[in-house]
Amino acid sequence: MNAFQNANGKPILLGMVSAIQANKAYLGEVDGLIGDGDHGMNMNKGFTMFGERIANRAISFTEGLDELGTLLFTEIGGSMGPIYGTVFTSMAEAAEDVTEIGVAELSAMLENGLKELREIVEAQVGDKTLVDALSPALDALRAAQTARKTLPAALKAMKTAAAAGRDSTKDLMAKFGRSARLGERSRGVLDAGATSCCIILTAMADGILALMEVAA
Repeated sequence: MNAFQNANGKPILLGMVSAIQANKAYLGEVDGLIGDGDHGMNMNKGFTMFGERIANRAISFTEGLDELGTLLFTEIGGSMGPIYGTVFTSMAEAAEDVTEIGVAELSAMLENGLKELREIVEAQVGDKTLVDALSPALDALRAAQTARKTLPAALKAMKTAAAAGRDSTKDLMAKFGRSARLGERSRGVLDAGATSCCIILTAMADGILALMEVAA
């Protein structure tokens, strides 16, 4: 088995919700070092609302991503609502009619998410934003697709790349957001967006792996 059924993706979504809830305080601490400290609170609020809304409903992976993105975009404050809202709705758009999601489909989803994000945020790798985690994760999936790797292998590579990207932000100077005002003083701290992005991508990957194990 080298793909998972889109229609069966609800557990993946709930795993993402749980991961953000479990890291609410940590994300607040990271953000508080050079930002306003509300990243964990806002992310937890949005993901918890989403989890409650789908708790008793049947929903596919892409339908859930679209609903999560819309909720974050329209109902959650801070800069990350529109940013993650754009990423998730764009990911869903790239695979809304797909029945099975494998390496190629997941790669296309992340690619569209990053593409549409760059329509509203000019951040590049090295600017100390969530792009520093998202872009390497996409690169890892693309490489896995080219090498014809299995989905589990691709997901492992994606998680590793996202974590390395997150960690790279510690030595970077912020170019966007409130922390950019600190200049050189923004070095030495992880970026909150890159940290939450890594948490989300890791939970997504782990949820897919768990779903594939059940289906095997």
